Amino acid sequence: MMDRRAVAVTAFAFTVAMIGTTIPTALYPIYSDRLGFSSLTVTVLFGVYACGVFGALLMFGRLSDQIGRRPVLMAALVFAVLSAAVFLIPPSLASLIVGRLLSGVSAGLMTGAGTAAIIDLYPVARRASAGVLAVAANSGGLGLGNLFGGVVADLSSSPLVVPFAIHLALALVAMVGLRLFGVDDRRRGGFVFRIERLAVPREIRGAFARGTLSAGAGFASSGVLTATTGLFLVRYLGIASHTAIGAIVCLIFTCVALGQLLTKRVPPRWAMPGACGVLVLSAGLLAWALAGEILIPLIAAAIAVGLGCGVCMNVGLSTTVERVPASLRGGVSSAFFAVIYVMLAFPAVGVGLLAIPLGLREAGLVFAGVVALLAAAVGAADLRASARSHP
Repeated sequence: MMDRRAVAVTAFAFTVAMIGTTIPTALYPIYSDRLGFSSLTVTVLFGVYACGVFGALLMFGRLSDQIGRRPVLMAALVFAVLSAAVFLIPPSLASLIVGRLLSGVSAGLMTGAGTAAIIDLYPVARRASAGVLAVAANSGGLGLGNLFGGVVADLSSSPLVVPFAIHLALALVAMVGLRLFGVDDRRRGGFVFRIERLAVPREIRGAFARGTLSAGAGFASSGVLTATTGLFLVRYLGIASHTAIGAIVCLIFTCVALGQLLTKRVPPRWAMPGACGVLVLSAGLLAWALAGEILIPLIAAAIAVGLGCGVCMNVGLSTTVERVPASLRGGVSSAFFAVIYVMLAFPAVGVGLLAIPLGLREAGLVFAGVVALLAAAVGAADLRASARSHP
């Protein structure tokens, strides 16, 4: 019988950890004004976060398979608390880098272990629902962090303090919840520290490649959007509202969760190709917004990115992480998200680098085109694979 309290506290801990990773997004214009950041600096901070995620997944991706899920979830929350504490000190570029790195480690530990933990808690017959909840906790936290940071920035006289103080308190509550109601699944096997080769069982490698590349294309699109939205709204559209910045990015991740529900209404053969087509559309909408300096297509791009990414993540998880034994689930989950976060970091940093010689809008246009080509290629590859398996 499923332990509903354990599911609830695990999903809450997952959500809280991910909230902390995106609180700074709506605050970057404030940091930029106070510390004199360029667009490159802002996008590098996105890259530092992604490097923290990838490093944690690479070094500790199988840790929850070896010592249990709950100890790793608790460790992820400890890093979330440390990150919030760093953001509470007077800001400097060095402190922001450290805070983002700690936040990335928290997300890396939580993403792999949290996804595996939620799937473990569900009976086999309801694994599809477990995948939906895991992605909803992940994307919901990312979205709420953006919106929360923006709203507090507009309402509070201490916008660089209050959001992180509240998040620190939430992380402590989540730790208490896991301690009291989480499943105590500590395992006797010790952890052998080594750089893990992100191995994937041979039988799911084709599905893994298509799932990670399609979801990664969605994350890459969201990386371009999150890296450019704040400065684009302020510099080109004259919109200084931090709530607006947070709301647009929140819209992406809200639609990721909605994309989970859409997956059930789409024939499996067409789910991923259709979602990739939506990602191509989103890249076109983003290009229109950047080139024309128009708000409406930017909002439409955020919706399309979220829906397409949500469907791709659902299909990817259902054909990979949900199909392997529990003893391999943490490692496969970590490998899945490691690929995705690399694809998030590349365009985020690339936009900042290209913005120096080309400008912010032009750099965004270049990467929108690259993401569109990638999504189209993955969609075509999935159609070919479906045709071979269903002649």
